[in-house]
Amino acid sequence: MIWNSAEERPSILLVDDEEEILVALTDLLEDQYDILSTTDPLHALEILRAHPDIATIISDQRMPGLTGDQLLAKARTFSDARSILLTGYADLDAVVSALNQGQVQAYVHKPWDSDALRPLVGEVTQHCLAQRALRTEQALLRGLMEALPIGLVFSDAQGRCIRSNVRNRAEVAGEDELTHYPQQLRSRIREMREEVARQGHDEQIVAEEIPDVHGKGGVQTRWHEVTRLALAWPQGAPSSEAWQVCMDRDVTGRVLMESRLRQADKLQSLGTLAGGIAHDFNNLLAAISGSLELLEDVTDFDETGRNLLKNAVDSAQRGAVLTRRLLQFGRPREARLAPVKIDGLLHDLRDLLAQSLKRRDGGAGKEKLACALCVKDMPENVPDIWSDPDQLEMALLNLCVNARDAMPHGGHVTIEARVVPQRMKDLPVQCSSSVAVALDVIDQGEGMSPEVMKRIFDPFFTTKEVGRGTGLGLSGVYGFVNRSYGEVLVESTPGKGTRMTLVLPAALQSAPPAVNPRKIEERSGANPTQAQKILVVDDEDPVRLVTEGFLKLEGHDVAGASSLEEALARVDERGAFDVAVIDVRMPGHDGVACAEALRQILPTLKILFVSGHTGDVLARGLADALPKPFTQESLRLALARLD
Repeated sequence: MIWNSAEERPSILLVDDEEEILVALTDLLEDQYDILSTTDPLHALEILRAHPDIATIISDQRMPGLTGDQLLAKARTFSDARSILLTGYADLDAVVSALNQGQVQAYVHKPWDSDALRPLVGEVTQHCLAQRALRTEQALLRGLMEALPIGLVFSDAQGRCIRSNVRNRAEVAGEDELTHYPQQLRSRIREMREEVARQGHDEQIVAEEIPDVHGKGGVQTRWHEVTRLALAWPQGAPSSEAWQVCMDRDVTGRVLMESRLRQADKLQSLGTLAGGIAHDFNNLLAAISGSLELLEDVTDFDETGRNLLKNAVDSAQRGAVLTRRLLQFGRPREARLAPVKIDGLLHDLRDLLAQSLKRRDGGAGKEKLACALCVKDMPENVPDIWSDPDQLEMALLNLCVNARDAMPHGGHVTIEARVVPQRMKDLPVQCSSSVAVALDVIDQGEGMSPEVMKRIFDPFFTTKEVGRGTGLGLSGVYGFVNRSYGEVLVESTPGKGTRMTLVLPAALQSAPPAVNPRKIEERSGANPTQAQKILVVDDEDPVRLVTEGFLKLEGHDVAGASSLEEALARVDERGAFDVAVIDVRMPGHDGVACAEALRQILPTLKILFVSGHTGDVLARGLADALPKPFTQESLRLALARLD
């Protein structure tokens, strides 16, 4: 090591019982070194402890109290300083004995030759500083290798391990480096080693592999980012003989996050597409289904006609369900979220879920029980969850249907709830930051392969035969859970069944008491308490005519308008109205603007919004709006809730 500045000047300790010797040595060396000196060898040990940076000790041999070799032997126990022994001995054997006992690097006869002593001191000092620098580099490298969050393996050209920080391997010099990697990665590591040997020092190879790691929870997929390059060592060796370093990073978290982001992008794109067509499509469905319902009320059909009518109504309803599922992808995250009592929800859903487990007998055309439903009792400590109750019902229904279809020969579908630690971040203030509620839907079905599990949440992906699945059920569940600040976990083994787990945040506040729908039905039964004067505002003539028809069958006095101007004209013609049923999305003045204008002249007017675009409804805060298409019964109940 070469030093060039005053800050880098090495320190030297001079020890001799003769002051004249110390002065002479100081004069000789002080231009290159920081000099510390003493005539007492015991004091020299104290100086050495106080100045661990001392690089060289120059000591006399014959001193009272402690000889030079004894001093240097004691110094070696706590200092790495190099040493030079000054001696006037003529007996060579005595000098060798002193050198060995003190582990001295060099000795100088008194009187010394200044031209020889100066370079000797420089060489000994430089050797000490070089050793210290080497130990520092070794400590830094060792600390770096131990602290790195990646697997690091140095190997020679033949693939023999030189150094490794892989935790589960005892470092054995000369062992095959492949033993430091999972079995599934070894063939690729061997190929990369050969590629690096061919390409040379300036190239590196990055690859991602997917080995299967067997853990407590079954087979898990781990992603590895492997980078390999050749070192410029040994010096002058061709690339084929150069050492190599291989860096193995576990990037499972990053890959999963990228997968979630891609999934979210897919759902957002689908939501945008669905939202663009939903309004017109729902208007068409509203006109079709409403007209069919009115036709059933005003016409007598024979059995064939009734079957055809029922088939048309069922098809329109399936189209409405499909549209609602598509619209779920574009809904805001906070849509309709509220505390939900899971025990009450499961109790109310039990009959519907059990019904979903029935399968139609292809021969007899009748439904038969395909699977048994088991809803386990809720633990006492299960809190309310923060979710959308309607979408949660749809999610559980979807999971039960999938469980049924996975068990063609029958079996049990089990639903249970449990409290788990909360793992999600950035939760709303209404949610607990410490606990969440896990809802498990467990079947005894065929299970899924890892390849299928990767795609089950993709929109339109399905393994069911044509006509039995749209591929929107699980993607809809994924979108709903994501909007509810939760996550979906899947455990499945081919031939051993599947566990689908919805993890939803616990609500800090309790859910309000449930409203009995029967009271609403009683209040708005077939014979309403009184007829009302109702204004229907909708720019779609077919939908408006259906809405007017439903209301007239209920005995109301109804007037229709296709715009705000027509609505104001109806008020001028017929006076005040009790209720206005207004479409949200209309050209010119939308539903909200129409409602505000009408309430300026009719302050007590009750408003019921209807819309075929759920995203618009939720974005405007119209939580009680009636979605299109709707039935006569749903319209009647919606009007009753306005009271």
